[in-house]
Amino acid sequence: MKIGVNALYLIPGGVGGTEIYLRNLLAALAEVDRDNEYLVFTNRETSDLVPRAPNFHDRPQAVAARFRPARILWEQTVLPAVVWRLGLDVLFNPGFTAPAVCSCPRVTVFHDLQHKRHPEYFRWFDLPFWNLFLGLSADVSARLISVSEATRQDLRRYYGEDSAVIPHGVAPQFFDIAARREPERFLLCVSTLHPHKNIDGLIRAFAGFRQRHPDFRLVVAGMRGFSGHEIDGLIAQLGLGGSVEITGWLASDKLRELYRRAWAVVCPSRFEGFGMPALEAMAAGVPLACSDIPPFREFASEAALFFPLDDIDPALERICFDDELRARLVSAAQERAKEFTWRRAAQDTLAVLTKVSDRLKRYF
Repeated sequence: MKIGVNALYLIPGGVGGTEIYLRNLLAALAEVDRDNEYLVFTNRETSDLVPRAPNFHDRPQAVAARFRPARILWEQTVLPAVVWRLGLDVLFNPGFTAPAVCSCPRVTVFHDLQHKRHPEYFRWFDLPFWNLFLGLSADVSARLISVSEATRQDLRRYYGEDSAVIPHGVAPQFFDIAARREPERFLLCVSTLHPHKNIDGLIRAFAGFRQRHPDFRLVVAGMRGFSGHEIDGLIAQLGLGGSVEITGWLASDKLRELYRRAWAVVCPSRFEGFGMPALEAMAAGVPLACSDIPPFREFASEAALFFPLDDIDPALERICFDDELRARLVSAAQERAKEFTWRRAAQDTLAVLTKVSDRLKRYF
């Protein structure tokens, strides 16, 4: 097969977990598939995405993803012409959107349906485009991929479409961290500063926690996002300037170092499609506390301490000081995390792409 990969959406350091997803998935595809040819359509901002394998080829496009209208226009007009000219068998769209018209079948990944579940978290001028183009992608794609059962149910509910559930994996380097752990007294939250991530709720809970335990800090690692200024203001208002660190986007080696030293990881999100940092914490052997939402329950199961969205404080006490709980969670987490590999995600994704392409060939 000649497989196209639509990576036009990718802004290095600017799209959060979907960047980690695509980089790891492509690397794993290069390991498991030496037969098919991959043509990766990149934008002006992306230069280091394509694996160095003989069957992977970069096809840079003269469009900047940071200017979203131009990227969407290119995706809907220029990209289909390029796909036709190259004679592709299938176009893989790992970032929610696909061309409306295309000469080959499209397979599109939905990481979540936040625009339907929580439209209040979107800027008013962004929401119509999310509704239009994601709805269009769901309608025209030959097959959809969801990253969790929760997202699969949302696709059925809002678009009446079924999907193949292919969870994220976790990089092997995270398992290596467990043997080198040197915990320091800080809580780690790996998250974009978007409203649905509930960072404000975590900071308010941490303010009370720190009054009882002044030697603890909170580190929030990830893109600043839409709530950056509000979070800065809240930290100042609560007098936490010296005890809460907002790192911004970090390179993978620096992020893994934070996991190695963290006392515990807290994932307080109000909504997720999957929740990759929770899985990374599980693999790294870090005690984990999560908000009680379906995606976390789905893969963390008995490997995390779950808390209600409006009552984080008691969970902070337990995840930090209940030694028996911490040991039990870490033991269960590492076993559970072994079930989630990028190699398996790549194999399952390739199976979907192959089936869609074969179905079209049989039809003709």
